[in-house]
Parts: sequence; C-alpha cells; structure tokens
Amino acid sequence: MAVALPALAEAGVGVPVKGGGICKGKTSYVTVCAKEPSRGGGGSTSGGKPAGQGKGAGKGKGKAGPAVCAVERLDPQPPASDPLWKGHKPGDGAIYARVCLDDVLGIAAGGVAGGAPQMFWAAQAPEVNVDPEQLARQAVDSMLLTGPDIASPRTAGKYTVGVPMWMWVTPSPTTFGPNTASASLAGLTVSATAKVSSIRWSMGDGRTVTCDGAGTAYKASYGMAKSPTCGHFYRSSSKDRAGGRFKGTAVATWAVQWHVTGGGETGEFTETRESDLAVSVGEMRVLD
Repeated sequence: MAVALPALAEAGVGVPVKGGGICKGKTSYVTVCAKEPSRGGGGSTSGGKPAGQGKGAGKGKGKAGPAVCAVERLDPQPPASDPLWKGHKPGDGAIYARVCLDDVLGIAAGGVAGGAPQMFWAAQAPEVNVDPEQLARQAVDSMLLTGPDIASPRTAGKYTVGVPMWMWVTPSPTTFGPNTASASLAGLTVSATAKVSSIRWSMGDGRTVTCDGAGTAYKASYGMAKSPTCGHFYRSSSKDRAGGRFKGTAVATWAVQWHVTGGGETGEFTETRESDLAVSVGEMRVLD
C-alpha cells in the first residue's frame, strides 16, 4: 500500500498534528509501503498480543524516537483569500503541509490517524532531517508483530510431573517471521526484516527455558524422549496453584535488520512480544 502526502493534505486543512512544531528537513513528500501481514494459524489461543495491546504488550520494544515527519509545499497554492495565509501575500512565502509517519501508517492500515496534516505559512521551505533507524522502527510497527502462537503446551492439555514436555510454536509472519516492510520519507527509503531469534519460556514454576527456534513438534513415536530443541519437565503438580495451573509467559525476541534502499547505512535492533501460557500438571498415577 502507498499513501502520498498531497492526498492527505487535501483532507486536513487547518487541523494541527498531535505534537505540533515543524520538523526540520528538505521539502519533500511522504510515502509508506508495507506488505499486508499474513495472520497465519487463525490466531493464537495462547494470548499473543500485538504491540500496544494487552498485558505486557510492547515490553522491551527498544528506544522510542521522535515523530518522523515531512514537509511539502502545496501545489497548487491556496488562493490569496484563504485564511491560511494569515495576512501574508503569496509572494511573501508559501503554504506548506506537515505530516508525520505515525499518522500516515494509521491511515494506510485502515485506522484513525493521530492527527491530520498541519497547514502553515512559511517564508521559506523548512528542512527535514530523517533518522533511518526511526524509519526502520516505523516499518516494524506496520508489521503488526505479536507474541508467539503457542502450539504446546496447550491450555486445554493435561501434563504429568516428571514427564518431558515438548514446547513449540506455530510460525507465521506476524508471530515468528520473517516479516518485511519498508518506509519512505523525504526521498529516503528504509527496508526492515524481522524474525524471532529466541523465545524465553517462563514456565510458572520458577524456572525458565530459552529456545533458539520454534521448537520441535511432538509425535507419538517419540514416546518419553526429551525434545531435542525446546523442552521442560515439572517437578510438582499445579493442583495448589490458582486455577489449578502454572501460569507463565513466552517472550519472543525479534531481531530486526534494516538497510537504506540503494545502498548506504545499515543497522539492527531487537524488540520483544509475549504470549501467556497456563499449564495443568498432575501427579503420575500408578496402577496396582
């Protein structure tokens, strides 16, 4: 999808953008491109949360940066009678529009933007300085990444003390990656790719397990063997826990690599997303 500044400008004359102020940088336009993410798996019963929603959502996302904005000279210019000129004449300067990338991404995703583009008079064109890493973070936000889609342990499952438990997740672009998106501003385009590098499982019994991948799906033919990639076993039952279950989380670390399209600066950073888990564990019964 792509959203260009002039189309937005026409819809928001005279309405200030949240945050106010004029961003510094070159006169330009803003375009945001993002591939619609595949939901995959029909959603997680484990409580996966996108950034900014639910308990722990966005925890450890990484540094927050200033609003990424651009300014463009309106073409055509409003008539001299327009109140936007604030008493100035067209020859004294020009009317410009300021729009921030957060607002454009909201509109592109079908949501409601934080504010409409701000129209203002200026004697000369403001300048824009674009931080490529901040553009990369905006691209990642458009991916709508969530916590892991936990396949095992299942909330409805029954597990046994001392028996190896196999843990794994169902990969999809939004729950495991890889996922790609790009953002452009003031002539600069940054592409970002995000993929889960590890998942830290807090099992609810005071123990944690960190797995480097999605884990291995269990098959009946494996019997009582331990998982070769991601596993755990409980040393006590959950009967005395609230709701009769061990409650924990699976926190995915997303590794993000980004680069400026056409060559130039590159970088990387990490973000986290989490899902809840609840495990019912009982004692092994011995038959006489």
